[in-house]
Amino acid sequence: MRIAIIGGGIGGLTLALALRQRGLAATIYEQAAELAEIGAAVALSANATRELARLGLLEQTEAASREPTELIWRDGRTAARIASHPVAQGHQYRTRFGAPYLGIHRAALQRILGGALGPAPLHLSHRLETLTEQPGHPVHLRFTNGTEVEADLVVGADGVRSAVRRHVDGGAGLRYSGTSAFRAIIPQSSLPTLPDPLAIQFWCGPDAHLLHYAIGPAADINLFAVVEGPNPWPTPGTSTMETAPGEALAAFKGWHPAAREMVAAITHPLRWALNVSPRLPSWHRGAVVLLGDAVHAMVPHHGQGANTTIEDAVTLAELLNQSAPLSIPLAATLDRFQSLRRARTGTIQASSMATNHLLHLHDNDPRTPARDHAFETFPDRFAWIHAHDVQTAAQAA
Repeated sequence: MRIAIIGGGIGGLTLALALRQRGLAATIYEQAAELAEIGAAVALSANATRELARLGLLEQTEAASREPTELIWRDGRTAARIASHPVAQGHQYRTRFGAPYLGIHRAALQRILGGALGPAPLHLSHRLETLTEQPGHPVHLRFTNGTEVEADLVVGADGVRSAVRRHVDGGAGLRYSGTSAFRAIIPQSSLPTLPDPLAIQFWCGPDAHLLHYAIGPAADINLFAVVEGPNPWPTPGTSTMETAPGEALAAFKGWHPAAREMVAAITHPLRWALNVSPRLPSWHRGAVVLLGDAVHAMVPHHGQGANTTIEDAVTLAELLNQSAPLSIPLAATLDRFQSLRRARTGTIQASSMATNHLLHLHDNDPRTPARDHAFETFPDRFAWIHAHDVQTAAQAA
């Protein structure tokens, strides 16, 4: 089977590695000239790191990561702890889920995955122009650089603004969540008043919240500052817009000095729209299938975007491996893939959006006691996300 993967991000690279581990080959076509993303980090939970371990990449990933000490929720104005749970402390997270929780720069993870794959299956500077499919014929791909190829299976791992999704669902657009974010990676030495800098923390307040955690050997602080609006998003054709100096800090007026210190350290002039994918009736059409952000982009308030993408990639590789010796038709395999992944990712997507509302409650909101209880019981309520083993699920299917 000739497998073409559109997109050389985390999903595409993981899929190619998982297929190779199972004796199947794939070629990746990536539009960028290099595998890099500036100013972005990834939180990897056990449902993904156990798969990296199975690919033989966990040791490298841990060396380039930082394991948070705790998970903490704080009041944004007082810095008081609302709830907290140990992560690295006492090895509690690893003991419970059998794999670590790690913070890593996205580019570092891509380098690890790309280094393991090697250059041969990866074609950079290949932006998809057209994708055509006729019954009984291979899928025909044409790229803007003039390259044309044929494939028996095309996997759209090309992110939130997926070109492949237009083929699968006729151009289903993104849905703006009504929230946006400022982000930065800040040297820890620049944040002298930050409490518990090695913890993953949420600071909650009216119409806004902060998320931060340490990444990499240097334990730099990855900051994600989320605010309501603007509504509507003024530049619907792109996910970013220029911001005025001081715009981010103004959104956190009256917050605790340590919170404002973090926001003041943001020097990147961009604001990101937080978009989500529409819930598609089908993840595949003919011999073309979607995975990751191309089909279930979500707001990042559970930190599961990259993790569910890795889950998708391993699931699809496992199902294709199962189908090969049994001569299961490709359409049936893609149906099984969708049935295994659609409900889980949809539930996480919806729960992430609901979490945004809880993090942005106003003073004296009657839902505050229930929110605080939800934070206190978080490890038990959401263990189903972290304990999930996609290989076991795929083999059981």
